[in-house]
Amino acid sequence: MTALTKKVFALGTVLAVVVALISLAAATANAATPRVTTMEGFKAPGTPEQYNEVKVVKYGSPEAGKVLVLNPGTSAGGTFFGPFARALTKKMKGWQVWAIERRENMLEDHSYLEKYMTGEATNQEVFDYYLGWLTDPSISPHFTAKTTAETEFAKKWGMNVAVHDTRKVVRAAKKGGRTVVMGGHSLGGSITTAYATWDFNGKAGAKGLSGLVFIDGAGANSPTTRPLPTAEEAQANVDNLNDPSTSPFITLVPPFPWIAGVFNATGSTAAVEDPDELSIFGSWPLAPADLKPPVPATNAGQYGYAVDSDTSPDNLALVQSHIGKLAGSGDPRGWHDGELGSVRRAATVFSEQIGMKHQTVGQDGTSWYHPTKLSIDAGAINNGVDNPAQAVYGDHATMGHSARLPMYSFDTSLGGGRVADATRQLAKQSNVPKGWVKTVKRTKTFSHIDPISAAPSRNAFLKTVVPFLRHKVK
Repeated sequence: MTALTKKVFALGTVLAVVVALISLAAATANAATPRVTTMEGFKAPGTPEQYNEVKVVKYGSPEAGKVLVLNPGTSAGGTFFGPFARALTKKMKGWQVWAIERRENMLEDHSYLEKYMTGEATNQEVFDYYLGWLTDPSISPHFTAKTTAETEFAKKWGMNVAVHDTRKVVRAAKKGGRTVVMGGHSLGGSITTAYATWDFNGKAGAKGLSGLVFIDGAGANSPTTRPLPTAEEAQANVDNLNDPSTSPFITLVPPFPWIAGVFNATGSTAAVEDPDELSIFGSWPLAPADLKPPVPATNAGQYGYAVDSDTSPDNLALVQSHIGKLAGSGDPRGWHDGELGSVRRAATVFSEQIGMKHQTVGQDGTSWYHPTKLSIDAGAINNGVDNPAQAVYGDHATMGHSARLPMYSFDTSLGGGRVADATRQLAKQSNVPKGWVKTVKRTKTFSHIDPISAAPSRNAFLKTVVPFLRHKVK
């Protein structure tokens, strides 16, 4: 080999190494970037075809052989699980997280949130578009909410629709022989129970799964905390929902079904994008007094004050976490991170997300239009034991003795131990060995959102679910 040949060979070797390193970096980046997939959903009777779809936000490497399918809770969207999903897939290289984005989120208008994220609109313009017009009718253009008449079909978007949409996701996740575990947060835990115990032509949904994860929510009924409705009560619920004047969606902040989601979407996104800017919400005439800090605050200070467990009002328990406190000084007042996480992580759970591979529309971690029928149905799942209310609602979570799977549960202050009780009850019904069941309670130190938003080093949920998935799921 001549000297020139040796130089050429050496240069080729270096180039090959460089190309390999670039390819590895690209693959790593692609694996870290969430991907959004849209798939055909259940053909819900009366629903316009464009809404018979379900989206999935995928975290982790597409080469992973195991998938954790997660159901979000009341008024939550697919990107809700982002902070947890990134932490989990970083620790567990052989796993993906598939977070379900339910069909109701297609009713949302993300146009100005997207513009904000790309620098085409200011925070003031975003606020005016979604909220400011309510006190200043001259603002145009502005957000136009879906009406009851336009969305009458959503009165049928109950557990049957959610479970069958989820069925499509599970079947996609299982392709290639992958192992699938299902979990859910809050109401998503009820959906998980419903799916696992659903009668799919004589076979329980659990038959296609390898484990269940309940995050501060499950599908059991209790005489004291969650009484099972009678057939008469169930029928009254259906009749009230079907009244032409009744919205298909729950109204957490009257009189608008969508406004709680918009509060959270705009506030969280501002806290992420412009944390140190003076909060517009704090001086808005319609802002609820119990959400406003006692002094002018930044976007981060305003959002942290509204959702932190120490200052957030009791009626916002569904969005609370332990993230620190309002700063002791400053004008406007900022936020001092502490306890289990940070205001940025808590805001990221709900904020607008764009720039995902294959994503065609904006998404956030909230659900502006949460179907009332879904919550009504969840009240009769009864850990998969048949009852008259389910017959009225048209649900089939009746195979609660056929969920013989490893089970994990996590209780926060909101769950209060009831999730662990429900998990053990479901396991007992299905003759699950005690060694397959792991229950964790942090009822004094964790609020409802902490399992998702807490920093990985302080997240008891992450630290305990990882060994469960490693050692109990085959």
